[in-house]
Amino acid sequence: MEFLGWTAAVGGLLLIMALVSGWIHRGPITAFGIYLVAGIVCGPWVLNLLVLDVTAYAPWIGRITEIAMAASLFITGLKLRLPFKDPAWRMGIRLAFPAMILTVAGVTAAVHWLTGFSWPLSLVFGAIVAPTDPVLASLISVNDARDDDNLRVSLSSEAGMNDGTALPILMLAMAWLTASQPPSLAMLGHWVLVDVAWSLLGGLGIGYGLGRFISHFATYLKSSREDTVPNDFLALALIALSYAVAQGLDASGFLAAFAAGVGLRRTELGVITRHPPNNLAEQDWGAPAEVLVNPNRRHTPEGEGPLRSVGLVVSDALSFGDTMERLFAAGIILLLGVTLALHWQAMGLLMAAIVFLIVRPLSVFVATIGTGVPRMHRAMIGWLGIRGIGSINYIAWAYTHGLAGQEATRMADMAFTLIVASVVVHGVSVSPLMSWRQARITAAADQQNKR
Repeated sequence: MEFLGWTAAVGGLLLIMALVSGWIHRGPITAFGIYLVAGIVCGPWVLNLLVLDVTAYAPWIGRITEIAMAASLFITGLKLRLPFKDPAWRMGIRLAFPAMILTVAGVTAAVHWLTGFSWPLSLVFGAIVAPTDPVLASLISVNDARDDDNLRVSLSSEAGMNDGTALPILMLAMAWLTASQPPSLAMLGHWVLVDVAWSLLGGLGIGYGLGRFISHFATYLKSSREDTVPNDFLALALIALSYAVAQGLDASGFLAAFAAGVGLRRTELGVITRHPPNNLAEQDWGAPAEVLVNPNRRHTPEGEGPLRSVGLVVSDALSFGDTMERLFAAGIILLLGVTLALHWQAMGLLMAAIVFLIVRPLSVFVATIGTGVPRMHRAMIGWLGIRGIGSINYIAWAYTHGLAGQEATRMADMAFTLIVASVVVHGVSVSPLMSWRQARITAAADQQNKR
């Protein structure tokens, strides 16, 4: 197919998605599922229009997925408006660290015993498929800054932070796999201090600091100059700078992008606290600054001042970041469907069942003991652990850092199959589950009101 043909095909797909978006939101099939099917149709199994071997294009796939993850993590952090002392944040930390470590351990043991992979290769697999995905988790993440649903906030904060656990484990596994001898104490010490402690703390600190500083500066400039011109590049600047600075200093770029979004949101909270709007309707009390801004007329109820400026900054960042996230997610899931023909492995389906039904739920249950969270809530968190673009990025990273051989290829194919299973199974189940949960919440509230 020539360039014009591909252009028409992409335009047609986007048009179909735009026209049926309402049906997709109400139906059991997600947009990601449709993109996956479109990729499979274009791949060798059906039309054979595209053939993509991940091993041959690992550096490019790694870079594309890095950009998608950084953008998604930034938007995730920007939408989390709850105070740091909120229990949902603590739940997210439990999920991103203790639960993640338990998941990696459980998956590593299962794949080692079932496939006979070496322990280091099994650990690579565990680190690749254990983390939940910040991009595909948009199906269950917070909708906007007003969303304070504990389940959504917990899953969003987990997706934002779990790279602080999974990527260092993958780095350790690859060092172990490619080393000619077992890991030494010096190597383990360097890993703990640099790849874990500094990567985590440095990434969060760099991203949060840049997010606070740049957003304060942008708000000041807009306010002092009465600037109402849209500026979509602020989000891109924050994503790029936080990621690049953190990576350049050997810290976690993914955590930095997430923390930059959180830092920008903290700036908005500070401004709206110091400059509360006047003459608001009761339902708008406590609303985020971007909600109080009319994006077309570019004003707030107060007309001028820092509140309007920070509202414009945040609304522009959200608009641009959301668009980037959707475009990259659509493209990468299409490519995932294309690659499936070359990277299909039936054992991956068995591992998917073990991860989804046993390892992830048990890990979440153990890590959340003592939280007081109802069992049904914990069970839903255990199920709604979507794998996706983050795992694809880890596969590409592993290939560019020495992963090779027949067993490694089989391991990667199992991981790809597991990711596809997650896109399908979790995608089909998430809407009915969330609707059922909302119905229970509504019924409980109605029952409480009758008393």
